[in-house]
Amino acid sequence: MSVLDRFRLDGETAVVTGGNRGIGYAIAEGLAEVGANVVVANRDAEAGRAAATDIAESTGAETLAVPADVTDEAAVEALVAETAAEFGGVDVLVNNAGTSSTGPAEEMAVEEFRRTLEVNTTGAFLCSKHAAREMKEGDGGSIINVSSMSAFMANYPQHQAGYQSSKAALEGMKYQLASEWAEYGIRVNNINPGYVETEMLPPEEMRPPQWREETLLDRLADPEEIAPLAVYLASEASSYVTGTSVLIDGGYLVR
Repeated sequence: MSVLDRFRLDGETAVVTGGNRGIGYAIAEGLAEVGANVVVANRDAEAGRAAATDIAESTGAETLAVPADVTDEAAVEALVAETAAEFGGVDVLVNNAGTSSTGPAEEMAVEEFRRTLEVNTTGAFLCSKHAAREMKEGDGGSIINVSSMSAFMANYPQHQAGYQSSKAALEGMKYQLASEWAEYGIRVNNINPGYVETEMLPPEEMRPPQWREETLLDRLADPEEIAPLAVYLASEASSYVTGTSVLIDGGYLVR
């Protein structure tokens, strides 16, 4: 098998949560481009269908849109079941669905803190739990959590205690799940982006200058620059990689 062939995902099936926009859409499209069947899972059914249709048209891949709230275990279980019924199994899971909130920690409502952890961490756990059950019945698989460089630092000048905590938790969960599921051929890894041009960010004129000034490459990333790393971690090209985190932050954490 050639080096480039090891990046192919022909005949495999990938579920991408939050795959209707931003980083999730770019990853879903990237996985489709290398041959995977792609399931777009997100809360907004209409947006999910539109994304799945666009990806199918641009790549020729088989796609499916499944509306799902990752914090609802019954919905997650149904997502995995529908994926398996449509495509025969689950080979790749990308836990990309996420949320954030900003405000001083001493003023943050506990409900807001809990909600951030519920989506970013508990949601990733639920999706991993049910996908892993399906992967164990097959030949294993790859689970990829879209974490953040925030797992390793404090964000500033914005205050995001809930977001930081949720992403740091993904680091510990990654180690544990990689350890528990290695015997079943399931690999678990994290992608840790820096600042990426998505709808979650404020307009450029409202952004703190530090975001760009402290990034060595002097710009924010495009979502399409995250997708190739996801393809690598999903594919046989990374067959000896598990339990690790890969920063893709333009050098933000260097200084």
